Amino acid sequence: MSALELAGLILLVLVAAFWMDALGAREVCLAAAREACGQECVQLLDESVAVERMRLARDEDGRLGLRREYVFEFSRTGTDRELGHIGLQGRRVVWLDLVRRRPLTLVC
Repeated sequence: MSALELAGLILLVLVAAFWMDALGAREVCLAAAREACGQECVQLLDESVAVERMRLARDEDGRLGLRREYVFEFSRTGTDRELGHIGLQGRRVVWLDLVRRRPLTLVC
């Protein structure tokens, strides 16, 4: 096996490990969104969360890790769509916010 093949194999393994970690973090986030919506008596729409931002950040102990921020939609009345946000540090939920969208105002 040449050095180039070995480097390619290592890169492939790293990408697969990151992908699996991202799927696990997404499942943690989706479970937290479901629980928060259930506690607030609102409906989680589309049963999905989407990555909004990823960055390196320090936790409470000062260790550097990956912080992922997700967004999801929920409805209070069944006819509206509002945004919720979840922040994960590793696989731990560090914040969750159900934000009411401000009405859109058009300026002419």
